[in-house]
Amino acid sequence: MRSSNPVFSRRGFSRDNGYAGFNTAPQAGGAAVGTQGNPYAQPQAGNPYAQNPYAQQDLQHGAPPQAPVTTGRMTIDDVIMRTGTTLGVLIVTAALAWALLPVDDANISRSYGIGIGAALIGMVLALVQSFKRKASPALILSYAAFEGVFLGVLSSIVDNRIADGAAMQAVLGTMAVFAGVLVAYKAGWIRVNRRFYGFVMAAALGFILLMAINLLFAVFGGGDGLGFRSGPLGIIFGVVGILLGACFLALDFKQVEDGIAYGAPREEAWLAAFGLTLTLVWIYMEFLRIIAILNSSD
Repeated sequence: MRSSNPVFSRRGFSRDNGYAGFNTAPQAGGAAVGTQGNPYAQPQAGNPYAQNPYAQQDLQHGAPPQAPVTTGRMTIDDVIMRTGTTLGVLIVTAALAWALLPVDDANISRSYGIGIGAALIGMVLALVQSFKRKASPALILSYAAFEGVFLGVLSSIVDNRIADGAAMQAVLGTMAVFAGVLVAYKAGWIRVNRRFYGFVMAAALGFILLMAINLLFAVFGGGDGLGFRSGPLGIIFGVVGILLGACFLALDFKQVEDGIAYGAPREEAWLAAFGLTLTLVWIYMEFLRIIAILNSSD
């Protein structure tokens, strides 16, 4: 199945419609990974490896597979390196957009138009990758580049015209959420199970639906639509958006952990980088929005 995050749907670590995030395939010695169970996977009696989307039976002898060799398997180092590369491209293009696309009175319309165009291209690239069976580094890095241009322009507008230092505050807030969720996940304070997954998906769908309705009212009625993205109500929805982003970070961490445990192919580390980047961009934008609202109401 495909996993989702608050921005775009994306394909998780999967083979033959399996989802590694909540499976119960045992490791050597009988220990189970992700013992909460996958509500979308049907276990097959007599086959302890049926729920591992990466395990393959020895068809000739009917024996369970030997311990996977490390060559070609995803590791945490692969995830860190590819995530760093993706975020690095995004940061570099954001910095270039900030420097080369001024947002003074004479140039703001042109710069904002370029930023919106880059955002639309990035959205298309992200959707294409989401529906591809395999990760495409070129698509993922291209998405990061165009998304960086959009974020650079948007951050420059907020930082230079609304709230001085807003971009750095949003970056620090995003880093704090990432670190906090990582610590909470590793300490076991966040349990990513079937109930957690269902709750986050339902909350995210409701949130996106409300934002879409608000956008429609804003387009056809003018102003800020129903007011979900401005004033005190906008701050509340911004906080909810950050909390949803934190929940999706936990889902991302679970996918990475299970993908490594099941011996996912190394190239799927790009999917981890893609998902983490989408989630971090979501959280950053919510922080930036809250900072803008707080300062515009002064």
